[in-house]
Amino acid sequence: MSKSRRPTVEPDGPTPASVIASGERAIAIDTQGGPFLGVASTGDHTTIVHVPAEELRPPATVDAPPGVVNLPGTHASFVGRARELALLDAALSGSGAAVVQALHGLGGVGKTTLAAHWAATRKDADNPVWWITADSPGALAAGLAALAAALQPALDRLPEEQLTKRAMQWLATHHGWLLILDDVTNPDDVRPLLPYADKGRILITSRLASGWHDTAAPIHLDILTPDEALTLLTRILTHDGSRPTADLDGAAELCAEVGCLPLAVEQVGAYMVQTGINPRAYLRLLAEDPAYMYRKAKERYDSERTIARIWAITLDRLTDTPLAGHILRVLAWYAPNTIPRALIDALGSAPAVVDAVGRLAAYSMITATEESLDVHRLVQAVTRAADPGDPHRQPHDIAQARDAAVTCLNTALPATVDDPARFAAWRVLIPHIDALAEHSSPNTDTLLTAYVICRAGAFLQHQWLNPLATPHLERAERGFTRMLGDEHPNTLAARHYLARAYQDTGDLSGAIQLYRRILDDYEQIWGPDHPETLNLHRSLAQAYATAGDLRSAVHMLERALAAQERLLGPDHPNALTTRHALADVYAKAGDLPTAINQYERVLTVSEQVLGPDHPDTFATRGNLAGAHVSMNLDKGIDLYERLAADQERVLGADHPGTLTTLSSLARARMLNRDLQGAIDLYERSLQARERTLGAEHPDTLLSRSSLGLALSAAGDMHRALPLLQQALDDCVEVMGADHPDTLTARSKLAEAHTRAGNKPQAILLCRQSLAEAERVLGMDHRDTATARHNLAVAYSLAGNAARAIRLYEQTLTDRIRILGVDHPSTRSVRVILAEAHASAHNYERAIPLFEQALAGAERALGTDHPDTLGRLRDLAATHLQAGNPTRAITLYERALNDSLRLLGNDHVNTLGIRSNLATAHQSAGNRREAIEGHQRVTADCQRVLGHDHPDTLGSLNNLANAHLQVGNRSRAIELFERLLTDCRRTFGTDDQRTSLVAANLAAVRGNRS
Repeated sequence: MSKSRRPTVEPDGPTPASVIASGERAIAIDTQGGPFLGVASTGDHTTIVHVPAEELRPPATVDAPPGVVNLPGTHASFVGRARELALLDAALSGSGAAVVQALHGLGGVGKTTLAAHWAATRKDADNPVWWITADSPGALAAGLAALAAALQPALDRLPEEQLTKRAMQWLATHHGWLLILDDVTNPDDVRPLLPYADKGRILITSRLASGWHDTAAPIHLDILTPDEALTLLTRILTHDGSRPTADLDGAAELCAEVGCLPLAVEQVGAYMVQTGINPRAYLRLLAEDPAYMYRKAKERYDSERTIARIWAITLDRLTDTPLAGHILRVLAWYAPNTIPRALIDALGSAPAVVDAVGRLAAYSMITATEESLDVHRLVQAVTRAADPGDPHRQPHDIAQARDAAVTCLNTALPATVDDPARFAAWRVLIPHIDALAEHSSPNTDTLLTAYVICRAGAFLQHQWLNPLATPHLERAERGFTRMLGDEHPNTLAARHYLARAYQDTGDLSGAIQLYRRILDDYEQIWGPDHPETLNLHRSLAQAYATAGDLRSAVHMLERALAAQERLLGPDHPNALTTRHALADVYAKAGDLPTAINQYERVLTVSEQVLGPDHPDTFATRGNLAGAHVSMNLDKGIDLYERLAADQERVLGADHPGTLTTLSSLARARMLNRDLQGAIDLYERSLQARERTLGAEHPDTLLSRSSLGLALSAAGDMHRALPLLQQALDDCVEVMGADHPDTLTARSKLAEAHTRAGNKPQAILLCRQSLAEAERVLGMDHRDTATARHNLAVAYSLAGNAARAIRLYEQTLTDRIRILGVDHPSTRSVRVILAEAHASAHNYERAIPLFEQALAGAERALGTDHPDTLGRLRDLAATHLQAGNPTRAITLYERALNDSLRLLGNDHVNTLGIRSNLATAHQSAGNRREAIEGHQRVTADCQRVLGHDHPDTLGSLNNLANAHLQVGNRSRAIELFERLLTDCRRTFGTDDQRTSLVAANLAAVRGNRS
């Protein structure tokens, strides 16, 4: 039976609906039809924010409270940055169009410090001045929210999203604010703020160098200048001057070591203050364990702000481009500046390398141009310092990068070291090979490393930069020996290069010892008659010759030549080269006839085998002409002129060989006192080299300095000094301060100032030349001796004979020690020193030196050599000056007999000795012999040289004085009148020599009246 249903009852009014809440933590509220007047909340962490209704007004109606500023602390030791501060002032001052500036640069370069320092100057001009660390979108949002809260503190508990929106609305509706967005990593993060920049000013700092072209006007921030870095470190170490006794020794060097990077300077300064060490001690610690020091900071110092960590953060952002880290580690082994892109091309595909370089440049880790890359030296130093705790500097990754750098350098090496067309390519690579050698340990060298370093040494040696080549060659020789053994061809080749470097830098004992060792190896490996063994005999002989052991050199070269002609034939290039070397040794020994004979034999074979117009034949003719210049100047000039004509016909007027001959001919004409002829040739050579080689080619620079020296010799100082200064400046810029050509250019400029009588400037330049030569070439190099000689000449002309003599004596001592007592250079210096003593009237010192010089010449050259005759004449002249005319007469008579036998009656030297002998008789009171002697000399000069030759006029003057001395005034007046007429015709009325003769004549006439 079914249950009955209750009957439905109709109410008087509507029935209310049931109040139902469904779901977890749902709320059902019965308002009984009225308004909801309470707070309903749900959730475990629900926060109820009570905001006064009046604070929720539109942001446009909110005024900024006074002094809304949140800048970080500024550095009391802030230095420099005048340019950047002025740029910020100019760009972010005033009103008008929207201005957004982006300071970008390497991490640690001081972007944040500069921005804070500049913004602090805006506190009274702008409000608010608000600093936001904007290295992520979240950080930027938080910074904007903080700004909104600072503008309305009552809203500080609103959700961040709402505050951020209110801050942007406020910036969009107000003027006169300054916003600093620090360490922006992505330009897109700040792009929503840029439309409001016309209301206020926005300053951005970022490591990114790119991406700002449509966002902001970038200002690149570079490192401090050396002076600014030193000022910053000094302020830190002295507590801004409160500790004036702080030890600053080495501070400038330390600033340079950390690359003048502000953060690095601050880090090392703070560490030194805390630990109490000085800059020298810090440098030692840095050299001992760079990885430790780069990450070490003082206590309570933010470890994230050390130079090692700040760049690690940058590289963390590049982990999606692994090649970027590898490229940076490879670049760390090169020189910091002008790294050719070719040195990283092989590290990946072209697009991948371009992309990685672009990202590194975007974060200011490198600077990239179309052709090359630059890396801050401290970035390199940190990157090279292995640190197992840094994922970007793992030891195996750094070693891999070092080996990759070697491979890239090897790929880029030119095929030869002696091709002028490749010299420019070598000069680009050498700084990077030097850097690799400096920063890598020899213990880590591979065979490829040794090979690259050896090739670099060979090029430097070819450029006569042996002091720079020697360390490379020593390292390569040690590396090859360790890895390949003593007898491997690579080891022997490196050893041969090294021996030559020792020879060229003046270490002759080291060179000879090494040549002997190589010769023993060659004889054991290949036998005594192998071509390479015989060539090494030649090299050893040349070292003996340089050391002054000419007898051993000649003996060895003659034996090697005989073997080469027997085994290879007299026409073989090796035999011709050895005979040429033999001729060079004879020339060094002063045996010019034998040298000329040998050169002529080489020339004969060369003309037969190669032909008269072959470049090697021309080279031999040039050497032959040079030998004749030393013996018979007129013939040497004639040979040079004929050679120049043939070279111009065959090779062309602008060929380097032709121009070299023209320069040699110009030097010969200078020796022949044909200064205008020399100047004309130097000008022609210079113009041709400027036209064909360019204004900065080494040969062009050499021509410029040679022309300047010729002009100075001619007395045209107005043209000479600027030209020589330009040549020196160009040499420094093109080849560097240490290149031999630069040292020569400085020496020529000093010589010109000496000639011009600019005594202080001449001495200063000569001292600089000597200091540079000693530093670059060494104390014992021949060019150093030349520089010392030039300084002595400058002191002598300045009247400081004592200092000049000390320099000459030092040079003589060095020459005896290095070259031996009878070496030509030793003999030359001994004569110069003797002349200096004679000029200072130190006859008791001069006479023994001249006697030693004469004895040395007789031993080395024989009694019939022209140089021996010259030393005999010098000794006689010194005895005459010292008041020993009787001894002088004996020596002059001996010299006259030798000159008659060797040179003949009419040779200019014979005429000069006759004149000297007559003067000696005159001093001794031998009147008849004096007058007869002067009469004969005058007659011979008129016959041989002509009536107007200076020597003829000089002999006529001597004859007049001789007559005057014996009381024959009328005859003396007659001769002086004749001499005056000849001088006026030859030199002109206003010439100093003419005036002197006129004064003498007037004096004689006055005595008679």
